[in-house]
Amino acid sequence: MKAVVNARIWTMKEGEGAEISRGAVLIEGGRIVQVGEDVELKGPVEVVDAKGAILTPGLIDAHTHAGICEEGVPEDPDPVNEETSPVTMGLRALDGINPNDEAFSNALEAGVTCVNVVPGSANVIGGSGAVVRTFGRTLDEMLVLPHSGMKAALGENPMRVHGRKDRLPSTRMGNAYCLRKAIQDALNYRQRKLRALEKGEHFDLDLGMENMIPVLEGRCPLRIHCHRADDICTAVRVCREFGVPFTLEHGTEGHLVADLLASLSRDGVSVAVGPTQSSKSKIELRNKTWETLVAFSKAKVRYCIITDHPVIPIETLQVAVALAVRHGLDPLEAMRGVTLRAAEHLGIGHRMGSVEAGKDADLVLWTGDPTDVRHRPLWVMVGGEMAFVNSRA
Repeated sequence: MKAVVNARIWTMKEGEGAEISRGAVLIEGGRIVQVGEDVELKGPVEVVDAKGAILTPGLIDAHTHAGICEEGVPEDPDPVNEETSPVTMGLRALDGINPNDEAFSNALEAGVTCVNVVPGSANVIGGSGAVVRTFGRTLDEMLVLPHSGMKAALGENPMRVHGRKDRLPSTRMGNAYCLRKAIQDALNYRQRKLRALEKGEHFDLDLGMENMIPVLEGRCPLRIHCHRADDICTAVRVCREFGVPFTLEHGTEGHLVADLLASLSRDGVSVAVGPTQSSKSKIELRNKTWETLVAFSKAKVRYCIITDHPVIPIETLQVAVALAVRHGLDPLEAMRGVTLRAAEHLGIGHRMGSVEAGKDADLVLWTGDPTDVRHRPLWVMVGGEMAFVNSRA
């Protein structure tokens, strides 16, 4: 058993209990078993004295390409996009992740303990993502969710990649058609499979369709890349038609339809916002602004904050939080965007994202206010194990 004592705890809970001025966290078997001001330590306990420093959950980046787009490796050929077809449902991010990518150690040292790794956005359907921790020797040790959702994409990227090859999609209409057809094809496949099983007949499995079934059954969402407001609305329209769960990834012009997104938030739909630090490198980013986060906060839209690594280096996730605060977000709310809200976006809020009993002991102790980039982690704990200690602090 282990205990972190004398900590100023930012639990990331909302309302009462959001901050404990001087408390302790009791850890057993990699999980938090007790949090509070009056935690009684019994028996043999390894004590870690926080000395009054701020303790938070580990940061979570809900949309990255870490481990696939490797640090220091040229992107030729493109490692994150299988551009041979606009629909590649059978691809799995976990099959392309190199756990030795420097991005993971960079993330860990910056307090980022968990990331969602997804295929790129060249295809309308790109394949399934995977949630992994940033600490571990092998991918199996790091793996949290092998199928975190099916990556989809609308907007410029699929149009550019496949249009120049004289095939669908080359227009936004083509994007929507490919998305609809992929979902309908998967529904038809699932129905044929169920009929065959009922009759006890042989049925040939299709790996791509099988990878889509968890979405159809509501066990994980479509995660739809969309920047422009019209693409956001198309994503919503198509998913409503088929009744499939979904999240919106990037949501650059989301502030233009904040009222729509607020209504969706009541049904659990979340928007992963970012990378807002990037330049306006294409037409659909021309309305990119930090005001998106402020508008979402006012409208009560469910959102988290992402880097889209390597578009923005994953170790700068804390910088995104600081800039969000600079532009008007409450510090605790901004931190929730990379902790509790990010965990909820990924469907792992029951395990991660806050300092609460029953959750994984992924913790970061900071030299000062984590929304101020002058401060950095003193140490990072993953699953109750000390994963990084800052020798320079």
